[in-house]
Amino acid sequence: MQNVVGIDAGGTLTKLVYIDDNQELQFKIFPSNNLLLVKEWIEENPQIEEIGLTGGRTEQLLNVLKTMKSIQYIVEFEATIKGVRYLLEQEGLNVEKSIITNIGTGTSIHFMDGNEHIRVGGTGVGGGTLTGLSSIMTGVSEFNEIIEKSLLGSRESIDLFVKDIFQGMEAPIEGHLTASNFGKVSILKDMDHSVNDLLSTIQALVGEVITTLSIQYAEQKNTEHIIFIGSTLAENNHLKNVIGNYTKLKKRNPIFLNNCGFSGAIGALLNKMSER
Repeated sequence: MQNVVGIDAGGTLTKLVYIDDNQELQFKIFPSNNLLLVKEWIEENPQIEEIGLTGGRTEQLLNVLKTMKSIQYIVEFEATIKGVRYLLEQEGLNVEKSIITNIGTGTSIHFMDGNEHIRVGGTGVGGGTLTGLSSIMTGVSEFNEIIEKSLLGSRESIDLFVKDIFQGMEAPIEGHLTASNFGKVSILKDMDHSVNDLLSTIQALVGEVITTLSIQYAEQKNTEHIIFIGSTLAENNHLKNVIGNYTKLKKRNPIFLNNCGFSGAIGALLNKMSER
């Protein structure tokens, strides 16, 4: 392991990246409500001398780490952009102009054009919404359980689709588009809904809100590509399918990068290494 690490201290998860002896990136995740675990891991690896740091919980992590290492802070989205560009290059993708939608606890949306980037918007709907609504409605709050069960569920008895409204006639738009999230619940009264179906529907609600906003900004900025990143997408194929299918339907190109939840940590690492 090299003597430098990159850390992204997020609202829910703290992501850590380092380069191993084979010059390959390695990834670690810690819960942000227990930052002592990050300190313990660093203490267990005394070869670490330098830390690149970013994220909303930077001050809290600094209070835990104190002055134990040489620490360099980088503004969160500066780090994220560096990480995204690195991951694009690693996957052989040449994308200069795009919307970047970062789905963490909430969602932040940025526009990248060459070396320039600006924040264009965002929403409080994100991974925190997914786990929060899931916990309230089903009692399931563990992220991995949510994504596993949602794959087994169906939205048909909960969401109201365009095809349900235009029964017996041709719909003016795609029939499987959502007309109203949870719209059938008040129509099909006294119907029991399984945990899997509810989780599937919650995932769709989160994905559709985020995608709708992203598409609007892509249209505004006249860009074809939307890069979706963030730890909420990690191993979450159901959410990726919702986002990807809707993005393609609206004539935009969705891009899901490998290890996209670590974009900020990768950027913090690269930034620290460039200053050495």
